Amino acid sequence: MVFSSHIFVFYFLPLCLALYYLLPNRTRNLFLTIASYCFYGWWKPWFVTLMMTSTLVDYIAGRVISAEGATPGRRKLALIVSMCTNLGLLGVFKYAMFAQDNLNTLLHMFGSDGFSMIRITLPIGISFYTFQTMSYTIDVYRGKAEPVRRFVDFSCFVALFPQLIAGPIVRYNTVAIQLAERKHTLERFSSGVSLFILGFAKKILLANPIAIVADAAFAADQPTALAAWFGATAFAFQIYFDFSGYSDMAVGLGRMLGFEFPKNFNSPYKSDSITDFWRRWHISLSTFLRDYLYFPLGGNQAGNRRTYINLAIVMLVGGFWHGAYWQFIVWGAFHGSLLIAERLIGKKSFYARLPHLPRVLLTFVLVVISWVPFRADTMGEALRILGAMFGILSPSPGAPLVYGVTFSPNGLVMMGISVLFITFKTQAWDFAEKLSWWKLPVIISLFLASVGTMFSQSANPFLYFQF
Repeated sequence: MVFSSHIFVFYFLPLCLALYYLLPNRTRNLFLTIASYCFYGWWKPWFVTLMMTSTLVDYIAGRVISAEGATPGRRKLALIVSMCTNLGLLGVFKYAMFAQDNLNTLLHMFGSDGFSMIRITLPIGISFYTFQTMSYTIDVYRGKAEPVRRFVDFSCFVALFPQLIAGPIVRYNTVAIQLAERKHTLERFSSGVSLFILGFAKKILLANPIAIVADAAFAADQPTALAAWFGATAFAFQIYFDFSGYSDMAVGLGRMLGFEFPKNFNSPYKSDSITDFWRRWHISLSTFLRDYLYFPLGGNQAGNRRTYINLAIVMLVGGFWHGAYWQFIVWGAFHGSLLIAERLIGKKSFYARLPHLPRVLLTFVLVVISWVPFRADTMGEALRILGAMFGILSPSPGAPLVYGVTFSPNGLVMMGISVLFITFKTQAWDFAEKLSWWKLPVIISLFLASVGTMFSQSANPFLYFQF
């Protein structure tokens, strides 16, 4: 089920909220678990069994790890079982086809016919909920989280529909108290409704229309440099409004149900370095990789050379986490290289001495370049767009035809609006934090405009559903 659909907005959500508040406190987590399973299983019901498997294994692992008198060997074995189960699910359902395809390519190079490909459907959101459940067992093992007592509470944590499909990645110790007891106030509920509407508007009124510009440029046979840069920039806006819109909606829904989830975006296109960008973009993933991979590898405590290796590993894993395609590995490697370069050149470089605004613009250009392989369907398409952007490849004779879409009045207006919104000082999070009467007409108008536009658009799921 998709947040930006009439089924969710007019049927599932109102019914869920009504039943939730009618039920006594002790049964609300059970109800949310059942409702979340219905939400998740809307597309393919059998996917629920995978989530149930991960939930059960990690719940038992947490109990074994925290059991009184448990030996170090038994605790470590429980952690290994948890890690192998979750990473095994990811390996089979997300990366098996990638491995098969590359193995066949290698075999073909040596004259072999290769193996028959096994087609596996990727369960939506599997990358998010497996990371969440793994973080629980790791934190219990480290002594940073108290083990959950009731299975229904842990099931609710894993399946909670607001952040189930595309995050933010919520760690158990950040919501443990809320799972046991949470406060419901009209002020937080109203803030949640407002934040949900603002995220809804980002998706419907900004991300979806600007996607038309990006899609046209990437679909062109061989675009001009101007069209390629314009399209890549349009995708930078699209993915930001799409994903931050989902995150706003998720946090807003959480507040309606008494939960407070972490902020996932903090004006990332105002970053003045790539390091700063990763402090602001998909914060829940970057902090997850920092705490569960970068620090265990040694972080920056073992000398410069080891720090650079650790950064490279983390960003390659981050890229591969997004998808089983070489484009994502290249995207991660590019960001890793930039992070390493920033540490190498230090604060005395020309880049670091630039005034703040030029540094922001230069960082944004580097991020736009990085989005090309992320958006491209194949590495060939990524190289074609990059070649056009840097004048390496000549445009095709029909290249100017794409101007009819990329530089249409609607496209230019949407690009201008996008620039305006990414430079706003006030973010949706801040706007919805404390409501006032003058904000009410703005929220209502955005909701009505978004709903009206939603019915005129074709189905357009969130970009991060594929991860």
